[in-house]
Amino acid sequence: MSDTRVTIAIDNGIAEVTLNRPDKLNAFDQAMFEQVAAAGDRLMTEPGLRAVILTGAGRGFCAGIDTGLLMAFAGRLDALKVEINTPLPGRSDNAFQHPCTVWADLPVPVIAALHGVTYGAGLQLALGADIRIAAPDTRMSIMESRWGLVPDMGLTKLLPGVMRADQALELILSARVVEATEAQALGLVTRLADDPLHTARETARAIASRSPEAVRGAKALVRAAWPGDDSVLALEARLQAEIIGSPNQIEAVMAGMQKRDPKFG
Repeated sequence: MSDTRVTIAIDNGIAEVTLNRPDKLNAFDQAMFEQVAAAGDRLMTEPGLRAVILTGAGRGFCAGIDTGLLMAFAGRLDALKVEINTPLPGRSDNAFQHPCTVWADLPVPVIAALHGVTYGAGLQLALGADIRIAAPDTRMSIMESRWGLVPDMGLTKLLPGVMRADQALELILSARVVEATEAQALGLVTRLADDPLHTARETARAIASRSPEAVRGAKALVRAAWPGDDSVLALEARLQAEIIGSPNQIEAVMAGMQKRDPKFG
């Protein structure tokens, strides 16, 4: 099995970044966290870059956190809490938020081509993109409450720019699955397409045909008008560090793994 979780192909100023763990529906393990963040960091200084496409290999965009990683976290809770509460040097996000927030920080437009499951970490990654093009079979969910957690990969910075607070809270608390048409109505999806990757490529080529200064300026203007709040990243981190490893959080994970109703204290 390849250890390459993320591939990057650049052609005529358009970078295509592919989550490449199809046997696990591109779920985030530790290597995926590191390689998605590294891909974004690399493209931050890529010369001649005009647009970026995010996509996932196989049957879905991303199924969220690998349950094996959740179990591994239980064995290093003290170190994990320190990591969660420690921003990256010179930034307001931590190592778990950066794989999603880095795309919003890129100076060029980022287009997410979505299909199949787009859950949890996958949805938060998609929200880091400026434009989300989804296939009709796309299913979205903010899954973290099923594991007794709060969303902690930058969602509370990225989500306010696309939907209302009451709608966001309902999705966070219910963890329900949203089909593509409802996702578009809520603002989670920009547009629907039978072949989202083809449409994303067409969109990226159209963007690349514009003046690069105008394109970068347009993204900067829109991001300034709908900036999100960096201070919520620290709040995400603090709340997650308090919750993770608690008896109720462990019970949520065990109940999910054993496919039974949780019994909270």
